[in-house]
Amino acid sequence: MSSSAPGGASRTRPRPSEADSGAGSPRPAGGAGRGATRRGRDGSTGGGQGAGLTVRRLARGAEDGYRSALVPGLKSSEDAARLADELAFATRRVEAMESEPTGLWAEIGDAGSDREERTWLAFLVAYLAPLEDEQPFAAIEAARVSWASGDPPALEGVVVGPRGAHEPARGSATADAYRAWAARAGSQAAAFTGEAVWTPERRFERVFERLSLPGLHRDARFELLVLLGRLSVYELAAGTLRLSGDNETTVAAKRAFGIGDVMLLERRASDLADACGAPLEALDLGLRNWGVGERLRAGLPAGIEADPELVEQMREALGL
Repeated sequence: MSSSAPGGASRTRPRPSEADSGAGSPRPAGGAGRGATRRGRDGSTGGGQGAGLTVRRLARGAEDGYRSALVPGLKSSEDAARLADELAFATRRVEAMESEPTGLWAEIGDAGSDREERTWLAFLVAYLAPLEDEQPFAAIEAARVSWASGDPPALEGVVVGPRGAHEPARGSATADAYRAWAARAGSQAAAFTGEAVWTPERRFERVFERLSLPGLHRDARFELLVLLGRLSVYELAAGTLRLSGDNETTVAAKRAFGIGDVMLLERRASDLADACGAPLEALDLGLRNWGVGERLRAGLPAGIEADPELVEQMREALGL
């Protein structure tokens, strides 16, 4: 299938490589390890989304005449090269989640296991978020309880990953609200399935809206639906990035695309994904990592990196 990138350049959209050798130079991961103080998504301690949010940003690369209709906010080839590297890495993460899941991803993707338990585990992974260390799912493992038990997760002293939503002051309130949300639908499966006639994209949009629960911020909701879709628990596929607010992905998107209007941001994100041959879901982490200037692996095991050909594919799309 071919698509025309903005600016008139016609590109073939290849299937992203599934090789795992080589990569662009990653930024050091900045997530907390076990036993560390939980840091917020904004780099501060405590506070919910939008509460005193301070987004970390890299200094812009020097302007050198770089221009691309795909990322009109960028004036530096250095910035564009970093973006290509992060999009390739994030694409590799989505591929690995789907084709070679490990750790708790593998449990969520186990079609032979109870669907309600798989769904609940995906919620815990998205809500608490993987750590950036050798055992990314260890804290989630320690906190997990079964869905069938009816109990809240063991959140006392839990270490939350960089993109996690849990705040100690809330206790189990968000997990309780999630259980109540599922109960109103009759089950988690019913809540995430919605109407049988919905397309995967429509289902993603509607469930994202309905998951607007106290303490469950945009990043956690988006990741939850990506996990459930890519690991084949439900038919879910992102049609937009659900950009809004002051979260790091939205801030980075505004910088890259050179505009603040949400509809135009979403359109330009879709154009970028098409031109790069990347799943739209990958732009969530790719833009975030580029904007903040640190590479979160977000559950992807160490040693798995983007194939150099995939990096080159992203760079070519950006005119590098």
